Amino acid sequence: MIEVEHLTKHYGKVKAVEDISFNVAEGELFALLGPNGAGKSTTIKMLTTLLKPTSGKLILNGHDVAKDPDSVRSSFGIVFQDPSLDTDLTAAENMKLHAVMYNVAKGEVNPRIEELLRLVGLWDRRNSMVKTFSGGMKRRLEIARGLLHHPKVLFLDEPTLGLDTQTRNLLWQYIDSLSREKNMTILFTTHYLEEAETNANRIAIIDHGKLLRIGSSAELTAETKTTSLEEAYLALTGRTIRDEEVDPHESWRAIRRARNMR
Repeated sequence: MIEVEHLTKHYGKVKAVEDISFNVAEGELFALLGPNGAGKSTTIKMLTTLLKPTSGKLILNGHDVAKDPDSVRSSFGIVFQDPSLDTDLTAAENMKLHAVMYNVAKGEVNPRIEELLRLVGLWDRRNSMVKTFSGGMKRRLEIARGLLHHPKVLFLDEPTLGLDTQTRNLLWQYIDSLSREKNMTILFTTHYLEEAETNANRIAIIDHGKLLRIGSSAELTAETKTTSLEEAYLALTGRTIRDEEVDPHESWRAIRRARNMR
């Protein structure tokens, strides 16, 4: 479902992503892990047409990302790491706008909105302005919106950041059911290593833009001769605090501009 071949992205002398290759199968839950600045978000933004690679080839749902971006955009959903809601609209209005952008059938819009807003505990606030929401409520709404059109591929960039344990568990239960029941391919990043350990079929660890290892949690711990994914991760990436990832693009505005060019 996702094919990445020799993907590279440079910002001048800065090598954000350096010659990485991996494949993700249909229906697979695939985690992309790494410290701040490792190249995770940059990789996702190249896969979702928001950034042009310096070199390399990307295929998503059978479509070449560079040659057929419109078909690629119709194939995926995304939950960005950065806030991307229209705070001057209500929760329901944000969801309906997303439904229009992704051509969700009219008869399915309202049932899906209710299902997802109930899932994230926002159904009673569906008519409230998003500007009145707390940070956690906004994050829950973004996740509900990203799931609205049941895409072939779902990208989740730090999807549960700032959420309480109960909400995180409920969301992962729903995401896992989508993967199994809809055969949806899901690629996600997270700094909560237990999310990757519990939910991912395979895990890729990158650092300084380079792919270090790919495998299941058990395979990674075996290869590094450690006893947990956290220990394996630290053995591969070290314990140094990192800076934020280099990326000059604004996520949601960029994708809206891209879709408006269709």
